[in-house]
Amino acid sequence: MGKEPGSSPAQVVNRPKPPGRTKHLLTLVIILLLLWASAKQTDASFTELFEGFPNMLDLLKEMFPPRWSYFDNIVQGMLETIRMALIGTTIGAIIAIPVSIICAGNLMPSRWISYPARFLLNLIRTVPDLLLAALFVAVFGLGPIPGILALAVFSIGLIAKLTYETLETIDQGPLEAMTAVGMNRIQLIVYGVVPQLAAQFTSYVLYAFEINIRAAAILGLVGAGGIGLYYEATLGFLEYDKTSVIILFTLVIVLVIDYVSTKLREKLL
Repeated sequence: MGKEPGSSPAQVVNRPKPPGRTKHLLTLVIILLLLWASAKQTDASFTELFEGFPNMLDLLKEMFPPRWSYFDNIVQGMLETIRMALIGTTIGAIIAIPVSIICAGNLMPSRWISYPARFLLNLIRTVPDLLLAALFVAVFGLGPIPGILALAVFSIGLIAKLTYETLETIDQGPLEAMTAVGMNRIQLIVYGVVPQLAAQFTSYVLYAFEINIRAAAILGLVGAGGIGLYYEATLGFLEYDKTSVIILFTLVIVLVIDYVSTKLREKLL
């Protein structure tokens, strides 16, 4: 409790007390205990980490210099990876639009609809993309189709989650005015929601595309097409100099896409 200078006795200002040292120490102790318990349960130790450093250095020596003559072999695989990510993201974004509307509490007042939809959305995001790809490979066989479907399902979970959270923060004034003049729900969405959400939604789609490029690069490890097939082949035959070419090529593609996506998001937002 304290008083402002020159204020009357009745004018009392409540100032929050700064956190004491005991709170900071207790927080530090809890964090250290959690780290120790996690390391204990996972059998992780710094000793094993330091003992493994020589093996890591040997691996890096085998990866360099890269075998650049292998570059021509992986161009088609990388193009397939990009196409998989593009198609999977597009399909996921289209399906995410109605899903996000159903999940948004301000657009779907019935909790009996929005809550189960959110539960299914959480369930989709819980399943790893590699597991999804393996399941689709078992159903559709080897090739890019399982990878596209896995990326589409992942994109639905990510884009719909971000979109419905944004929908719940939009300005309700235009919607109330449109409702007052007799517009139906579809007109509300087209003329009141879409203009407020278009830039953010496009940003979310670009973000999902960036993630899917990285994810598509390893889906081939379970037979879902793309550059991951070359990862599996070169690693299986211990041809690490070829693997380094794939890694560097993938890095360049990811950096270019990240740069373009960042510039597009800056223009939109």
